[in-house]
This record gives sequence, C-alpha cells and structure tokens, in this order.
Amino acid sequence: MFIIKRDDYNPILSPKAEHDWEAAGVFNWCPVGGSSRKPNAAQTVLYRAQSESKLQDGVHRSVSSIGIATSADGVRFDNRRELLKPEESWEKFGCEDPRVTTFGKTHYIFYTALSVYPFRAEGIRVALAKMDEKMNIIEKHPVTPFNAKAMALFPKKINGKFAALLTIRTDEPPSEVCYVEFDRESDIWSPEFWKNWKEDISSHTLHVRRGDNEQVELGAPPILTAKGWLVVYSHIQEYFHGNRTFGIEAVLLDKKNPRRIIGRTEGAFMVPEEYYEKVGQVPNVVFPSGALVRGNTLEIYYGAADTHSCVARVNLKQFLNVLLGKKQLFKRASNNPIISPRPDEAFETLGTFNPAAVDIGGRIHIFYRAVSNENISTWGLAVSKDGFVIDERLPDPVYSPRRDFEKNGCEDPRATVIGDRVVVFYTAYDGIIPRVAATSISIRNLLKREWKWDMPELLTLASISNKNACILPRRINGKYMIIHRPDGIICADFVESLEWKNEPVRSCVPIIHPRPGMWDGAKIGLACPLVETKEGWLLFYHGVSNTTHYRIGVVLLDRDDPTRVKNRSVFPIFEPVEEYEWKGATPGVVFPCGIVRRGNILFLYYGAADSVVGVATAKLSEILAMLKNL
Repeated sequence: MFIIKRDDYNPILSPKAEHDWEAAGVFNWCPVGGSSRKPNAAQTVLYRAQSESKLQDGVHRSVSSIGIATSADGVRFDNRRELLKPEESWEKFGCEDPRVTTFGKTHYIFYTALSVYPFRAEGIRVALAKMDEKMNIIEKHPVTPFNAKAMALFPKKINGKFAALLTIRTDEPPSEVCYVEFDRESDIWSPEFWKNWKEDISSHTLHVRRGDNEQVELGAPPILTAKGWLVVYSHIQEYFHGNRTFGIEAVLLDKKNPRRIIGRTEGAFMVPEEYYEKVGQVPNVVFPSGALVRGNTLEIYYGAADTHSCVARVNLKQFLNVLLGKKQLFKRASNNPIISPRPDEAFETLGTFNPAAVDIGGRIHIFYRAVSNENISTWGLAVSKDGFVIDERLPDPVYSPRRDFEKNGCEDPRATVIGDRVVVFYTAYDGIIPRVAATSISIRNLLKREWKWDMPELLTLASISNKNACILPRRINGKYMIIHRPDGIICADFVESLEWKNEPVRSCVPIIHPRPGMWDGAKIGLACPLVETKEGWLLFYHGVSNTTHYRIGVVLLDRDDPTRVKNRSVFPIFEPVEEYEWKGATPGVVFPCGIVRRGNILFLYYGAADSVVGVATAKLSEILAMLKNL
C-alpha cells in the first residue's frame, strides 16, 4: 500500500497577470532531461500557457502556447518564457500539453496542435518540436494525420526502434491509449506510416479503459523501473453521462514488450481534493502530464483545474507493489470465521457480526452484535486467549435494549478501556433514526460476569442520522474526544467528562470526507476505536463506492491534535475476498468494530457479510511505514 503526498508548496506554478501569454493558466507541465533526478536537483519544465482573451482572425479568444521555466531547487521556477508559439498553419489556433523525452542532447517535444477554430476533432492532432540541448528549435512537424493527443516517446529504444505511446480519438471518443514503433526517426511524421499503422489499430491498443462510459488519455512519458515501464495516465469516469470525475491511474508495461500490461491500479489513486484542484478555468480537474523519480520517490507532475501546475509524491517501491497486486496488509486467521450463529440460541439465529474487542487480563473479550429472528440486535460475548480460538462463549446476551431509543436494537458496539471501566459506544435504533448511545461497565463486574451496565444515554441529536462512533482512551487538551459520523463525514467533538448528559455531541470538526471517484467515494464511517502510536493515532475506516462493497482504509492522525490528518491510505488495506465475506445477509462486506494491539501485532475483529465474525492480523510497523511522510 502507499500514500499520496501533495507538495506543501502547491500550486508551484500559477498564472502571472504581467505575462499576457500565460495570464489565464499555466498547467499540464512536464520535466525536461530524463526521468531520474537527485533530490533538490535543478530542473527545467515545459508547460501549457493560456493567454487572456485576445483578438485572432476577428475572434476574441484565449490562445495556448508552450512555456518553459527553470528551477534551482524544484520549488521556485524562474525565467519563465514562451518557448513554442502557434506559427504554422497546422498549429495556428494553439499549442497545448507538451510531453518531452530526451535522447542524448536532443529533446523530442510532442504537443497538441490546433489547426481549426471552432475546435473540431479533425483539427486536433499531435505535433513534434525537435530541439537541441539549449532548447533551440531544430525542426517542427505535424505528426498524426488523424485526431490524437498526448504522445510521448519511450526514453530508450525498444527492440532497436523508437517507440511511443499516444491517445487516439480524444475528441471523437471513446479514446484509446496505443503503442507505436518506428524503424526510422522520419517515420514519426510520415503520413504514409500513420496510414498503414491505423489500418490495424486493434493490435496497437493497450486497453486501459475499463468501460464504455469512461475516457482515458496518456499522462506522463513512460518511466523505466526495475519492474517494468511505468505509465501514469488520466482517467475520467462517467464521461458520456452523469458527473465527470477526473482521476489519475497507472499501468505497468512489460520491459521488452510494452504492448503487454503486467500490472495496474484498480482505480484512481488521485482525484480533486484541494481547493486549487477544485477551482479554476475548468473546476475539479487533476491531469497528469509528467513524472520523474528522485531516489525512492515517484514525483507526479499534474495540472490542477486547468489553471495551475502541481506536484504529488509516492513511494515508488510501494506503488509498484500495488500495481503488481500486493495490496492487503491484514492476514486472515486460518480458522475464520471464529464466531458464527448458533441455531439453538434464539438471540443470534440471524447473525453474529460487527464485534467490539478489549484485551483484559490477557484475554480478549469480544462483544459481538447478535440478531434474533425478530431482527432485534443485542450483544453476545466470546473470549479468546490467543486472539483466534474462542475459549469461552456465553449462552445469553450480555446487553439488551433497555430504553425506548434502542428498542429496535443495539448495534455495532465499539469498546474502549478508560480507567477501570469499559466504555461502549453503539448505534441505538428506535425504528426511525439511528443515533449514537453510550454505556459502560466496570472491569470488575465484567470479569465476574455481572452485567451491571450503566443506564445508556444518547449522545447525538434526533434531527440527524449518526452512527459509527467511539471515544479516545485519554483526554486531548483536557477533554475527551469523540469520533462520530453525521452526514457521511467522519468528524470529532469534545466533551468535558464521562458523565453523559442528554445529547452532548452537537458539533462536527471534520476529519475526513468521502473521495468521489475513488474506492471510498460514496460513503465512509469509523471502523474500530483508534490506536495510539508514537507516530500518531491510527483511524481505521470503512469505505463504499458505487460498487456498494465495504472495504477498509486507514488514516494517520496527529498525536497531539487528532483532528489533523497526517496521511491517508490511497487504496483499501482490507477488502472482502473470502466466501464467508461474500455469502451472507449482506454480501461483499468486511466491517471491523474491534481492534486489539499486542506488541507489534494488531488483531482486527470484523463482521463478514453481516453474518459471521472474522479476525485478521497485521504488523503495526508495516502500517506505520506505509503511512509515514515521504
């Protein structure tokens, strides 16, 4: 698994009002001079520059050209100037989105050339500017005689030939990313070559587009890694109908045969989240156009809202492992499911799932949600010494509804030890609206199996559905912090004491939101109570996309201010794969409510398919290594 870290200085390039040729936008940039750099090394970049409206052929319109800028440290770019201007007939209405590959002392810059206005597919094609080491133009050519964009050379020859990727039919979709090889350099701009190549287009297509309602476009020039050719590209969901969602994805191509995909991301690993990605000439756009490797870090150069140029970073090794299918950090117990309904116990005949867990006296106490034939939820108790094998399981519920607000069920408990008591937050359901409630029991009474629970109290307002809650085990700046989920947002509130008064949770300090276009884009909620580490608090959460499957992600929160997110996993770290997670009352669900730490091992207790209880383990050190800052 991996995290994405946007540069603290983003946006790195923004429009300059004093430069008419780039006053409206500077975006979709690409580094020059190869795909590998030392940290803090000087660099040069090319970018698409968008002018303010100007008069051209009797029409007021914005015009694109290609700019160049240099930096001594990769952060501050100076000496910005216009490099390629619309001059030839085949580019007279704009030069856009450069991708540059360097062979020796020669730079091959492919860009989108606009030859007609109003813009039409037949006038939007790939062009090439071949330049020397000082960025002087050697020659320029129109390249494709058909609609295409986003072309880039591989930085070394493949099987002795020049090779490239390009996107065809970008403006008469559906588009496709394709592979092409050239025997001679001059073939790159040969109309006869392209005519022959296009006759067998299916043999050149990489098939990165997953469905008919999607659009793809090549992003960065290919980067050679130890595992294969890494290609970052743009992916747009719901392109033809619905809300278009721009995301960034990647594929890994075979070193010797780049026509063959050997790995890929299962979805977007980046979508618009920051303000500068949501507001601009074209809102809600992240568009990759360049990439390079610095040490162990992959840097992705992207345009934000068709206005700014930005950088995001990812650990290259972790990134490649995910592309090759190494994803889940948790390992399931071989004896899963560890708790299943007992047909002779009426209180749990319909399901045993979504368990809380606390480790007391060397024994893990698992409070699981039990559902009766009447569809009323209570809690059962099972106990394990080693965390896997159930050594004790009580025949009757240990907690049942006692007040009107929970008469239709006490669901999904999450337990935290505070002092000499076990405090349990849960979803209280009265048949109308789910709300967060809390109760507690002394450790002494728990161990004696005397179920003297405090009378439960509601913590959340009746005006809004709220669930998936827990409390941190110690005070933060003098107050107890509660995590809860109103309106689909995981947020925090603070209370003075554990003496619950009616409806004490009235505010919402946002922690994380759903990420539309990603695996957790439709709905999120707290999974289990937070785990405190030296690096910060681990918050595990469940996420749902348009697939409706429940999967698990993790967030690292600041230790002193747990409302501040330090890092968040890009993809799920645990998801349904086993038969017992896909066959049950609700197929395709893993839903943890309990977690126990024993040394470096985390025991995650979860409901599977709303029917049974499973347990999975992971090394805390591996999770923290994934979540640490780049």
